[in-house]
Parts: sequence; C-alpha cells; structure tokens
Amino acid sequence: MRIYLIGYMGCGKSTLGRQLSEKLGLSFIDLDKYIEERNYKTIPQLFSEFGEKTFRIIERKALEEVSEFNDVVVATGGGTPCFYDNMELMNDTGITIFIDLETSILAQRLLKSKTERPLLKGKSRKELIEFMELTLQNRLLYYNQAKIRITGESKDVFNEALDEIEKKNQEKL
Repeated sequence: MRIYLIGYMGCGKSTLGRQLSEKLGLSFIDLDKYIEERNYKTIPQLFSEFGEKTFRIIERKALEEVSEFNDVVVATGGGTPCFYDNMELMNDTGITIFIDLETSILAQRLLKSKTERPLLKGKSRKELIEFMELTLQNRLLYYNQAKIRITGESKDVFNEALDEIEKKNQEKL
C-alpha cells in the first residue's frame, strides 16, 4: 500500500502521515526531509542555491524514488502535486488524500510555525494571506485530482482518513 498526503503547507500532512503510518503499520516519509537527506541541504538552501525550477526537478526525482517503495505513507510538499505529472504519478501508484483547510487557519498555523518556508519568507500577515489565496486557487486544480478529500478542520481527521482509505481498498477488491 502506498498513500500520498497532499495539500497546502501547514495543513497537517506530516502529522496525519505519522499517525496513519503507525496505525496501519506502514513506513512514513516526509518528502521534504527525504530530499534534504539525499541532497545534504535544507529545502530553503536548495531554493536559495538553485531556484524553484531546479528544486522542482530534484523533488520530482525524489517522488519517483518513493513511488517505488511499498507499504509507505508519504507526506508531500505543498507544491509537489502541481509540477510535471506528479499528480498522475501519485494517483497511478497509490491512494492520494487531499487535506483541505481554510486559508485563515492555514495562515494562523504558518505564522506560528518554526519551519522556514522559502515561498513565504518575509511576508506580512496580509501579504501571506493574499499569496496563499492566489497560490491555493492555482493549486486546487491539482489537489482536486486526489482520490480522497478530507477536511482538515474536522475534529477527527485521522478516523475520516482511515475510513476513506478502507473504502478505496474495498473498491480495488
């Protein structure tokens, strides 16, 4: 089984991914951490040194690698589904789950986050929300191609995700 979690940065992909992997007995991969370990640089360093275009090529290669792993939950980067045919690759090789969350909640989480996010660097709250609304609107085209959509605001995101995964597995049988 291969599960890909997609959604905007700060929506809870890594948190949900760890929970699902533990419950389902699968390995967990945070794609950004995987990229950092493979390249001996942080995501902000890769963006700074090579720019977004080259970063997306590095990201694609990493996604291709993890798409061959078995019994894994993969938390992707927020932009991962939006480049090349990454969404198609994920849908062809596993179950994709879009964690949908309101922009205001995402902004609140990202402003409190200790993680440096290259695309948000130096933005005020107002600029952050404007940027997020614009990029989220563009990304929804890709996110909405996921096999499963769950609302990140749900009090029971974990069980909602488990139920939907079970349904998808039953459809395959």
